[in-house]
Amino acid sequence: MKTSRKPMMRGLVLSQAVLLSAVGLAGCGGVTVFQDQTPVAVMGTLPPPPPVVEPEPEPEPPPRVELKEDKIEIHEKVQFEYNSANILEVSHSLLNEVADVIKKTPRIKKIQVEGHASSDGADDYNLRLSDKRAKAVRAYLITQGVSKDKLVAKGFGETKPIADNATEEGREKNRRVEFNIIEQDVIQKKVQIDPKTGKETVLEQKQVTEGAAPKKPAAGAAQ
Repeated sequence: MKTSRKPMMRGLVLSQAVLLSAVGLAGCGGVTVFQDQTPVAVMGTLPPPPPVVEPEPEPEPPPRVELKEDKIEIHEKVQFEYNSANILEVSHSLLNEVADVIKKTPRIKKIQVEGHASSDGADDYNLRLSDKRAKAVRAYLITQGVSKDKLVAKGFGETKPIADNATEEGREKNRRVEFNIIEQDVIQKKVQIDPKTGKETVLEQKQVTEGAAPKKPAAGAAQ
């Protein structure tokens, strides 16, 4: 009767594996036990925190009303009732700003309020409506304290387009109100320039009123 050797061999293999594991642990120094509970101080300084990134401020919106050399430029449209010269209340604050600019700028002696139209509709109708609208804006500015002597008003209908009337976008741009300075005070100087240094010397200085149009308002303009 033969006795099986397989269980004995399996036991031998397991014993060898346990022995090898023990040797390996011994070779690595065995199990290290930390008995001291005293915290270990870490030498050196911590890196500084990352800089705080401030959000960029939002850009300021462009002004609605800007004073230029020869006009007061508005970046919003003056709104009217449909087919009417009645100014919508939403545009009152815009016109109030225009009035403030005129009152705070002594050099402005006269402004022409101009009404313009697109090519939609009959020419005569557009001319009359643009003229009524210009006169309505002039009347509103007077209620806000602007001297009536500084304001004239005239409608030009569709005769002065600034965009293509073939497109809706162009027609919308052509429907507008403009504030053009036609008389203002300017300082005229007579200077002498030193040829060696380039320095200017004012010899004479005077204030005069200049305008792009005659003082007498054009025919049909409101006074």
